[in-house]
Amino acid sequence: MPSPFTPLPLERAGARAAVLPYGAHVTAWSTADGEQLYLSPRTAYEEGSAIRGGVPVVFPQFSDRGPLPKHGFARTRAWDVLAHAADAVTLALRDDAATRALWPHPFRAELRVVLSDDTLAVTLAVENPGADAIAFTAALHTYLRVADVADVAVEGLRGVRYQDNTARGAERLDDADAVRFDGEVDRVYLDVPNEVTVREPGRARVVRAEGFRDVVVWNPGAERARGIADLEPDGWRRFVCVEAGAVVQPVTLDAGARWTGTQRIAVAPAR
Repeated sequence: MPSPFTPLPLERAGARAAVLPYGAHVTAWSTADGEQLYLSPRTAYEEGSAIRGGVPVVFPQFSDRGPLPKHGFARTRAWDVLAHAADAVTLALRDDAATRALWPHPFRAELRVVLSDDTLAVTLAVENPGADAIAFTAALHTYLRVADVADVAVEGLRGVRYQDNTARGAERLDDADAVRFDGEVDRVYLDVPNEVTVREPGRARVVRAEGFRDVVVWNPGAERARGIADLEPDGWRRFVCVEAGAVVQPVTLDAGARWTGTQRIAVAPAR
């Protein structure tokens, strides 16, 4: 049986990506504009350990907002490969004795990754095959590679309320033209209505979401990064996490129901 850490390659029109069955984890995505995702060289490729970077799948719990391990268990489980084409892959995860010991609910999750020349589309779908309703939170915890976080502006969030996790979840209204990074930033934006643009000198990426109501923006900053063992020195300067999520209001699925959320990241012309 192949190792869950063996990458599944994707390629289309000069763009490339790699997806691991372990965690259904996108670990690389490059276009003509270069590598788009950050992956820490110190990440541990071991069962039971999360991968630092790329696009971790957060399910069925976001962060420590509940009794489960941080960010749930999907990112540290081997998923089944259902289909693998040149430019797309679909993986699945079902409940078993180990997941039910943590979260006592039947479920079926699918992750589909589709590559085009300038866009990476990632869709998470969750089905409830059980007899009772289930509720969960989820996110696609994307680490976008940047040259220097000090030069990054995240646009499109002005006028949106957010929970500031550096201030014990205090709710604020963002009245700035862009989110900039001078120290730790850890925010959950609620009911984001529009696309979000991550802009830096010479490059821009546009993040669009469907089905996900929230957007998380995170960078640990220098002080907190010193306590992250699997992050290289100054690695915090090389990424910004901008992630589509269903965080503040859990998704509730009745028996037999299905939910789908999609995040599309497109390389856009720089201004």
